[in-house]
Amino acid sequence: MKFKLKKTINVLLACLTALPLMLSPTQVSAASDATINLSSEKQLIRGFGGINHPAWIGDLTAAQRETAFGNDQNQLGFSVLRIYIDPDRNNWSREIATAKRAIEKGAIVFASPWNPPSDMVETFNHNGDTNAKRLKYDKYTAYAQHLNDFVTYMKNNGVDLYAISVQNEPDYAHDWTWWTPQEILRFMKENAGSIQGTKVMAPESFQYLKNISDPILNDPQALANMDILGAHTYGTQIKDFAYPLFKQKGAGKELWMTEVYYPNSDSNSADRWPEALDVSYHMHSAMVEGDFQAYVWWYIRRQYGPMKEDGTISKRGYNMAHFSKFVRPGYLRVDATKNPDTNTFVSAYKGDDKVVIVAINRSTSATSQKFVLQNGNASTVSSWVTDSSRNLASGAPITVSNATFTAQLPAQSVTTFVANITGSGGGNTGSGTTYEAETGTTLSDAAIETIYPGYTGSGYVNFNALTNSGIQWNNINNTISGTKNVKFRYALESGTRNLDVFVNGTKVISNTPFSATGSWSTWGEKTIQVPMNSGTNTIKVVTTGTEGPNIDSIQVSAQ
Repeated sequence: MKFKLKKTINVLLACLTALPLMLSPTQVSAASDATINLSSEKQLIRGFGGINHPAWIGDLTAAQRETAFGNDQNQLGFSVLRIYIDPDRNNWSREIATAKRAIEKGAIVFASPWNPPSDMVETFNHNGDTNAKRLKYDKYTAYAQHLNDFVTYMKNNGVDLYAISVQNEPDYAHDWTWWTPQEILRFMKENAGSIQGTKVMAPESFQYLKNISDPILNDPQALANMDILGAHTYGTQIKDFAYPLFKQKGAGKELWMTEVYYPNSDSNSADRWPEALDVSYHMHSAMVEGDFQAYVWWYIRRQYGPMKEDGTISKRGYNMAHFSKFVRPGYLRVDATKNPDTNTFVSAYKGDDKVVIVAINRSTSATSQKFVLQNGNASTVSSWVTDSSRNLASGAPITVSNATFTAQLPAQSVTTFVANITGSGGGNTGSGTTYEAETGTTLSDAAIETIYPGYTGSGYVNFNALTNSGIQWNNINNTISGTKNVKFRYALESGTRNLDVFVNGTKVISNTPFSATGSWSTWGEKTIQVPMNSGTNTIKVVTTGTEGPNIDSIQVSAQ
């Protein structure tokens, strides 16, 4: 729903961010080189998407689901779906159809509550509002069970949730349930650990207020029970996107931007140009300045959203698609010259032996931009551009010479460049050490097999039990401590199977999902991030009720 305060804040922010455009000169000087260091790896990308909210605006149609989550021509390529946890469980069925289709198209799904069930809520005086709502202090355990029940219901209806949130916007709850930072901390310490079968997200602050999440990061028990820190960025200035405390304390946790519309929610504003260019600039800032791993819009279908009410993609949607169609789940952001010229902004990503570069020119004049690839090379680059008259229009191939290429960035445009990478910079995690599953490991209710072809080493490991079947790698050696990328090579014929992940005996990730690769002889990859110490470490994966995929190996590398 649109709220006046959110709208006012975003209109003001839009004016501030548009100021450089109004002040820009008519001619742009030659830009500095944009250097892409393919070996300098940043955050792992989970994906891009939006919310479907049947209770408030109606469900997406079957055709609209294809537009949102498909990745062919005239489709958005969204890989994250947010859904609503209705306080009345009789309405939970509304979420199933779109969530199931999103998962079938390769997306992950997470859920957020606005209110607990009515019998768990009481009214109180909040800054003069005598009808403000909060969760009763003796209902915290019951509320955790309510969230557990939603996870179970969705799973029983074919939707394995990637994560569940504790509360949507606890600090902006005029129409839903307020939580103080201390109340959230109490729930995360005492109750969140009982939520099973999915990751736990907190606190989804309205303006990414750090005082809401600092107490969680500073409390070892609360932090252990939180898998994802979710944040909304309504009115949040770009200078406040960075979160040093999360970098210090959040190793092994994920950082998501879980709701925004930008720069406003004006009626029928989705195609305004160049205003829509602010969307890709905001996404660039979220990735580069905030190190977010996911970027989630508010309504997928709305007159100010990525998809208009008639089901067609808007200008705002095409700006999102410059990221969502090409920067796929499991890709890594890599270091790039983020601002090679006053009005030029660049971010870069790698995965599937490709490099993806998103370049935004906010100037009213075209500019020529030189790109330099480090620690990897390419022969040709494909490109797609959106500007005042074009939407994801394909350009002519660009030749790469001596690991450099030059491209014209049209006035007020966003361009995505994609190239196949040769050399050491390709792949999802760069250089690292590979550890086979069948050697140097301790197996519990698991067996080494050679039945299906395509494995590396002398075999692969097959889990033998639905629960507590495990593989432990005993000698993972690191030079320095910190967050590491762990890339699993695995096979799974169909469905999704989840594994708990332990590092040095401590569970660091619950129910990380492994999606189908298509057959037992088709080997796929999945990358997670976990904290490790310098010296020797152990990594263990354990089944949680769905058995597990066949595991061939892991590759461990620095973040």
